[in-house]
Amino acid sequence: MARGNQSPLDELSAEQRVALAVLQSGENVFLTGGAGSGKSFVIRHFMREIDTRALPILASTGAAAVLLGGRTFHSFFGLGIMDGGPDATYERAAKDAKLMARLRKVEGVIIDEISMIPGAALMIAEALAQKARESKLPWGGLRLIAVGDFAQLPPVAKNREDRDWSFMNPVWSRTGFQDCLLSHNQRVKDDRFLDVLQDVRHGLVTPRVREFLEDRTRVHDEEHPAPRLFPRRQQAEEYNARRLAEIPENEEIIDSIYFGHEKHVAILMKNAPVPAQLKLKAGCQVLFVQNDAQKRWVNGTRGQVTEIHADRVVVRKQGGREVSVEKVSFGLQDAEGNPLATVIQFPLVLAYATTIHKSQGATLDDLWCDLGALWEPGQAYVALSRLRSAEGLNLLRWSPRSVITDPRVMDFYRRLRPVNV
Repeated sequence: MARGNQSPLDELSAEQRVALAVLQSGENVFLTGGAGSGKSFVIRHFMREIDTRALPILASTGAAAVLLGGRTFHSFFGLGIMDGGPDATYERAAKDAKLMARLRKVEGVIIDEISMIPGAALMIAEALAQKARESKLPWGGLRLIAVGDFAQLPPVAKNREDRDWSFMNPVWSRTGFQDCLLSHNQRVKDDRFLDVLQDVRHGLVTPRVREFLEDRTRVHDEEHPAPRLFPRRQQAEEYNARRLAEIPENEEIIDSIYFGHEKHVAILMKNAPVPAQLKLKAGCQVLFVQNDAQKRWVNGTRGQVTEIHADRVVVRKQGGREVSVEKVSFGLQDAEGNPLATVIQFPLVLAYATTIHKSQGATLDDLWCDLGALWEPGQAYVALSRLRSAEGLNLLRWSPRSVITDPRVMDFYRRLRPVNV
């Protein structure tokens, strides 16, 4: 937040200010860059000055939509689960009068985490926009802002060769994006760590990567307070439950309260950042999963529970300040932005472990991580790039086979040029 005579632009780096100016130009923009380069920071600045009803932000997944308080790309464009393939999906959606009216009404869309949107979905969405707006212009004249990093998490696919990256679809080049590649990592100041991250981002297990990862592989210290990153959700849940059981205090079980149609509640239960039952003990470590309107905490803030009451939980944040946390609501919206289902719960989860996938976007001071058997392109890069400093990295194990990238992604990025400052 700007103070005194400080301009909001003073919060941005030189290349971030250039990227913001491109976003303000009215062009179609692809805002990209490695972890920690400030993509989300720039978009938040941009969204302060726009009407989000005219330029709504769309999430790539249901979980991200619940956190954003927005809609998914698939629901906004009426794609559903795309059963029957592209042609059947288009035919169904094209008959939806509400969808056609919605696409005529907006000026454009912002797509968050574009790397997880398949090319086929992007292609169908463009065809629907052209039909609704009765125009053969790219996207029927809609403005498109795509945000994300293809070197991080990919679209879902049965195998690596089938990955339907959106930049490979002809719709990508037709859109005519102005590319904004942020090249400076604002999170990490250590040059050696930055070099290692660059190698891992490119899928290269160089001598310096081997030396770096070997130096940080150690016997697990169960007492170390840093969070654990696991590749699978079950591993994280089991570790959280075990660590909670070790605390010699009474366990409090707080049920989440759901409102809405049964079908929509089931979807929200799967995608909400809070569990159906929040289990806490005095002394347990927790993670905030929401940005506080009063700025007392942000999504990713860590702390320790000191008191548990029916209407509030007191948490001592890392750094010492205690805050009183009340219940909040998380919602699932329909394609028009109307609420379908709501859950009320404290914005907290146990902080002993999470998945690499859920850690995307977080900044951590230290962590323990298992890089022994990864299977997704970008997983190792996402895990390692959460850290501010290499000093905070503790590896349980690692394997060269876990450092995976898709050569098509690297070829795509070789053609992009960093923002001209």
